[in-house]
Amino acid sequence: MIHVAGLHKSFSMGTYNLPVLKGIDLEIQRGEFIAIVGASGAGKSTLLHIIGTLDRPTTGTVSFNGQDIFQLSEAEQAEFRNRRIGFVFQFHHLLPEFTALENASMPALVQRRDPRAVEADATALLVEVGLGQRLHHKPGELSGGEQQRVAMARALMQKPDVVLADEPTGNLDTHTGDGLFALMRELNKSRGTTFVIVTHNDKLSAQADRIVRMEDGRIC
Repeated sequence: MIHVAGLHKSFSMGTYNLPVLKGIDLEIQRGEFIAIVGASGAGKSTLLHIIGTLDRPTTGTVSFNGQDIFQLSEAEQAEFRNRRIGFVFQFHHLLPEFTALENASMPALVQRRDPRAVEADATALLVEVGLGQRLHHKPGELSGGEQQRVAMARALMQKPDVVLADEPTGNLDTHTGDGLFALMRELNKSRGTTFVIVTHNDKLSAQADRIVRMEDGRIC
């Protein structure tokens, strides 16, 4: 489903260019559950952000089902992100003034979908991730694990092809993190959604279908 070819990314540091990705080639199949692992600074998050069109490569291509996503206009990329990709980050980035139900609904409301249908879909998702009794609680009233479950529901709201998760358990205690990872695995199997997860946790990455190891901007 996703084809990454010859991917390079450098960041300008004044008169110096800092290379972060140094020729990444990667194939991701539909329905896979992949863990990307490596030391800090290996380029894992940069790769994830480029796959999700949150950043652009210096050179190279990223294709979804044969479509080079960086040939799309900015507006088309925004539409692509909203409809085809779900994001979960280490910090949940929920809007504090809105309830769990409202936060989960956001991607669909941006698309101006019917509010009643959106509420029904978001409610079903929150029930699915174990938050059926917390629909009307705001982030400050939820635990860290519950907040990440809201973020997971939000990521799944548009029925994306792939969920990109950057250290989703990194800010959680071991028990809570294990529970969130188990939830992602369950959603991968029940929904067939592709998951690509950046993690430092070897215990969790060992449960993935495939481990992609990165070192110094390369897959090793």
